[in-house]
Amino acid sequence: MLRIITWNIQWGLGIDGTVDLRRIVDEAHAFAEFDVLCLQEVSDNFTDLKGSRGLNQFAELARLLPGYTAVEGVALDVPDGAGGRRRFGNMILSRLPVAQVLRYTLPWEAASTRNMPRLMLEAVVETPSGPVRVMTTHLEYSAGRLRKAQVEGIREAHRTACERVVTPREDGPGTYALFPTSPSAILTGDFNMRPDDPVKRRISEPFSRQVPALLDAWQVAHGGSPHPTSFCLFEQSNGPPHCCDFMFVTEDLASKVGRIDYNQATQASDHQPVLLELDL
Repeated sequence: MLRIITWNIQWGLGIDGTVDLRRIVDEAHAFAEFDVLCLQEVSDNFTDLKGSRGLNQFAELARLLPGYTAVEGVALDVPDGAGGRRRFGNMILSRLPVAQVLRYTLPWEAASTRNMPRLMLEAVVETPSGPVRVMTTHLEYSAGRLRKAQVEGIREAHRTACERVVTPREDGPGTYALFPTSPSAILTGDFNMRPDDPVKRRISEPFSRQVPALLDAWQVAHGGSPHPTSFCLFEQSNGPPHCCDFMFVTEDLASKVGRIDYNQATQASDHQPVLLELDL
């Protein structure tokens, strides 16, 4: 059994206005004894975020989860004006071995809205059934045209990863060494769009050249049943309650989906965590 949780943690800021990473980790553990934890909105040295003291949250989360390989996916990397750097992005923590890690900078179209660079982080997790590519991302909130471009970036990253399996490169020493990979993949994250958005549906459209499609795991398990609320459940300053946090699995993993669940009790973030269990 492979258990994966995805969660936009809003830098640990709970509905109560308190930033508490220990609470995030404890509530993730209470949800399920996860093998892989995919996080979005992890910050480092941002003192102007609500409730933040500027902690390096990448390092703190790694400390709070000993025995897990901590993989950083920094999308925003800017100077702090005092000789240091401010960083913001995604993170994957895995207690299973991690092979190669890739960081895909997603397309960043020009737009007059408030927006920032976005990234998809990929870690090849070595499960008892073989390697699986675990990907997590956080798409732009402010504009549909930006999300549309970013979805195309995700599809292209998935396509090229699968084709590298079909046509493996020549092995070599040092930087040219080959590591385990697979067309089998799980895509997680905060996609900042609702289940019926055509751009969200685009993620699952077929590929050519036998690249496996990315299927919404909730729909795999529950058909046409509405997705549970994952955002604005307890606080509605960003609109009415809705779902924008999803898990996708490649077609070959669809029969392995055992459970997908949204935790709607926790108030440790403005998003709700999502759990996927795969029979691997």
